[in-house]
Amino acid sequence: MSEDRFSLLIIGGYGTFGGRLARLLGDEPRLRLLVGGRSLEKADDFVADLRTPKDGAEGLGSNNLGAMVQAVRFDRDGDLTEQLTRMRPGLVVDASGPFQSFGKDAYKVAEACIDLGIDYADIADSTGFVAGIGGLDAAAKAKGTFALSGLSSLPALSFAALDAMAPHLSRIESVAAGIAPSPHVKIGLNVVRAIATYAGKPVAVLRHGSPASGRGLIDAMRVTVAPPGVKPLRSRKFLLVDAPDLKLLPARFAGLQSTFTGVGTEPQPLQRLLSLAARLVHFRLLPSLQPFARLLQRASHSFAIGEHRGGMFVRISGVDHAGSKLTCGWHLIAEGDDGPFIPVIAVDALVRRLLTGIRPENGARPAAGELQLEDFEAAFQRFSITSGITMENEEARQPLYQRILGSAWERLPPALAALHAGGARVASGRARIERGGGLLARIVARLIGFPPAGEDVPVTVRFVSDGDKEIWTRDFGGTVFRSWQVEAKGRDRDLLVEVFGPFRVLMAAEPDGEKLRLVVRGWRFCGIPLPMFLAPGGDTYEEERDGRFHFHVEIGGRLTGLVVRYTGWLVVE
Repeated sequence: MSEDRFSLLIIGGYGTFGGRLARLLGDEPRLRLLVGGRSLEKADDFVADLRTPKDGAEGLGSNNLGAMVQAVRFDRDGDLTEQLTRMRPGLVVDASGPFQSFGKDAYKVAEACIDLGIDYADIADSTGFVAGIGGLDAAAKAKGTFALSGLSSLPALSFAALDAMAPHLSRIESVAAGIAPSPHVKIGLNVVRAIATYAGKPVAVLRHGSPASGRGLIDAMRVTVAPPGVKPLRSRKFLLVDAPDLKLLPARFAGLQSTFTGVGTEPQPLQRLLSLAARLVHFRLLPSLQPFARLLQRASHSFAIGEHRGGMFVRISGVDHAGSKLTCGWHLIAEGDDGPFIPVIAVDALVRRLLTGIRPENGARPAAGELQLEDFEAAFQRFSITSGITMENEEARQPLYQRILGSAWERLPPALAALHAGGARVASGRARIERGGGLLARIVARLIGFPPAGEDVPVTVRFVSDGDKEIWTRDFGGTVFRSWQVEAKGRDRDLLVEVFGPFRVLMAAEPDGEKLRLVVRGWRFCGIPLPMFLAPGGDTYEEERDGRFHFHVEIGGRLTGLVVRYTGWLVVE
């Protein structure tokens, strides 16, 4: 093997997270990847699969197209000095876990690395383990090495998001974060075992500025994960988990009043059963959920129902530099099967920085704040992962669409931004109107007041702000109908609501190139929720063409067929 390659040993390299890291770094020709674990046979099988061409592509390690990958046996309970000396890695990444179970010699791998002058990192999510790594700081500095713990979603990514939002506030009073995995992700047994250790047990949090005990997998908060400009995840409850952030946050922000980290899994009924089981532990009817770890894992795999999407959020509230109340939220959604790679992206970013000569400071510490959000966003480009920041100032309200879109507002074409700029305004133009011919469609159209069919119809739209809502009065050639729009609250937060008479339609606003699409996510009749399969559908969007605002609105459903379709253009007067 070429000695000019950077040598990286992944402990647990064929496991759930270690395997994903190996796949993520496998395309890097400057790397010598050592895939390590107790079973050389399993390591060999993994490497063979990694090298096998997929869909006609060249396999890794062939023809110098990717990393040099080697299976090795590594026993963390064996002679660590001998194993590490023989393999000579430049960096050791511990992806084995669960770190909660390592016992009194929890840091023996990190200590062995430091003694030999080898850099160390891990993806631990154990609060005690991550927070305690600082006890090795002096030794690491003396040896000229670094040891970083918690290079995972929590706390590396969550703190990167916090650091990106913090400059907007003069004082941060509350921090909440959560992970919403796709229901189709196959959760590893070690992850389930880690969760089971604190289910129903006290979890240290801040409440009203003082240390308090939360209840693991019992205490909850409801959040809608909604990155700017992307269809949000369905609203869900997040159950309190013991994460390193809870230990690290009070030292990071003076005056912090409350903290929360949670997990929101789908299907939610299964999560409610898990929370009920945690209550049995809380009331001492069960000593622990750890003996049921395999059963819990099997249940999560058996009831994989829901969208192939996962997400994450970090939300902070406090006071901005003008003294007003401000809430900032960073949200992320991963499409398909890309979400499981997020916990190892921090290590991927670290390794790629090392390959360019950018090295962390020597010493041993939690990885909170070690990487910037830009490091993660660069990695997100390799996946179908979207993230962004929204801000809500309670005393200096932004226009409705700007609040809904957050940072995606900046991507709107000028004509769309002008129409949605807020305040009283008038826009006029021309439209083409089509009406559905079905009996029910005609009844709905009459009930709402939609205009009759017509070609080249003059249209005027008047916008009036009334508190948090916007009233739209549309005049199509003398036929006038009104609706009003507002930002949804509660479980539907970050959705746009439009009210037509007795109908209330919830929509996601999604920028798509030069278009802004409005996608129906729910609806109500006289306040009563109605089934989504009966929801009004159609291709509804706004776009800029020739410097003008163009609209394309379709309203219809399975029962009604087409109710109305109106297309045309507007210019703000």
